[in-house]
Amino acid sequence: MGELVFFDVETTMPTGTESRCWMLEFGAILVCPRKLVEIGSYCTLIRPADLSVVPPHRLSGITREAVSSAPPFEDVADQIYKIMNGRVWVGHNIRRFDCVRLKEAFADIGRPSPEPIGMIDSLNVLSQGFGRRAGDLKMATLASYFKIGPQKHRSIDDARMNLEVIKHCATVLFLESSLPNVLSNNNNIGMVTRSKASTTLSCRQEIRRKSPPTCTAVSHRTSPYNTRSLGKVVEKAKDAIRGARGSRTLNTLVRHSRYLLR
Repeated sequence: MGELVFFDVETTMPTGTESRCWMLEFGAILVCPRKLVEIGSYCTLIRPADLSVVPPHRLSGITREAVSSAPPFEDVADQIYKIMNGRVWVGHNIRRFDCVRLKEAFADIGRPSPEPIGMIDSLNVLSQGFGRRAGDLKMATLASYFKIGPQKHRSIDDARMNLEVIKHCATVLFLESSLPNVLSNNNNIGMVTRSKASTTLSCRQEIRRKSPPTCTAVSHRTSPYNTRSLGKVVEKAKDAIRGARGSRTLNTLVRHSRYLLR
């Protein structure tokens, strides 16, 4: 059975003149798939070629001064390749963000990127199984929901937090499957459809899917509904009720409620 490697990268935020997200930190933990315990780790700050892309102040502590003495990616590429290649990759929104940044970094130095033998993106997995019962699927939200603690926005800490979040979500889903009539959460509204999950997003948007921005402490409650579509929902409900008069029972409307809320 292949070892799991939970990993996370911290990057710059794209600006008006710089659209690329430059890697500033890489962190990974090796996890035994049978016991789900950490058996190894590696983490390093990374100095980008242009230090001006790094903000002088950042709440996570990855500042321009902090990375100025860090090694360039070329100097740590061997160690990153060693811990990543030939293992099962696990992370939050890694398919669209972290994996892309990793390939970009290896391409910059003219070397092939490490390859996984499998991949588990917890954002995709939880969107189908766990849904939005926590409010949304950002790592910070899920960690707060399970009282794991605040997200630190550092690679190795976020990788470890991801492991704990998956453990908690898996336990909840296991218990619900054991007593589906008693514990099952039938809130289908919270599930994310495959078509919505596959929408192409910008680098900035992918960062926000992983976690809230670190530059602000303001939080906003996430609504499970799109307020601009409520009018369409009401009209669909009215049409269904008018069509049901004398022909459809209330149970039929309930069975088709998922269609009304799309």
